[in-house]
Amino acid sequence: MLEKIKILCVDDEQNVLKALRRLFMDEESYELFVAESGAEGLDILEEEGDIRMVVSDYRMPEMTGVEFLRQVYEKWPETMRIVLSGYADTAAVVEAINEGQIYKFIPKPWNDEDLLSTISAALDYQALQWENKKLSAELQKKNFQLREVNENLEEQVIKRTEALDIRNRILQVSQGVLDVLPVVVFGIDPENLIVHCNEFARELFPHGGMGPLGHDREDVFPDEINALIDRLEHEPLPKAAIAVHHQKFRGEVRRLHDTELQGMVLVLIPES
Repeated sequence: MLEKIKILCVDDEQNVLKALRRLFMDEESYELFVAESGAEGLDILEEEGDIRMVVSDYRMPEMTGVEFLRQVYEKWPETMRIVLSGYADTAAVVEAINEGQIYKFIPKPWNDEDLLSTISAALDYQALQWENKKLSAELQKKNFQLREVNENLEEQVIKRTEALDIRNRILQVSQGVLDVLPVVVFGIDPENLIVHCNEFARELFPHGGMGPLGHDREDVFPDEINALIDRLEHEPLPKAAIAVHHQKFRGEVRRLHDTELQGMVLVLIPES
């Protein structure tokens, strides 16, 4: 069952309040509250708290409708406010609209169908404002979350870039260290492709534009080096005396044990 919409009608004339009660008697979607003065109306608003619409007379003793609706606007700004008046006073209409932020000014005597239609339109307008406010709040939240994601992404990109720069510098230094070593160093992957070598190794086995890189080790190395590498299947650290281009070397093969780096390293150490 849908919750009824609470409406407060304020007028110092009993016959007006009776007419409004009769008007809303058959309206099942509304719950009507009535007050004979602005002060009584404020008390009802305080007690109920969730009244969505206030319909007030313009001219009332002690507290005018303008003053009453001004206080309603200050304390409950989301209520819809309608003024009823039997006086065709343009200045009064302007004052009421400015002071109480009035949605509509309806003259007395009113037409029942017109009044109900106005109230329905006002409540629809209010619901639309609430929905727009909710969507706006959700959009702001999404935008804030998106900004956070973008900021985090930018921060991650910066960190990744810094990490890559550091890694590249490390690789450059590592390659530089390997290149100045007076030994021949080859890195060979599990598929027997040569994937790394130092400058001494490229000079010893030039094998084309990129040197031995990217080639199968069996196509690059002589039989005695390939035989040394094959011994790694049965020996933990195979070694052998190797001759390449009439130069003598002590060859050693070691397996890489890093989980991310699979394969082996071939080192040829010149014999003096």
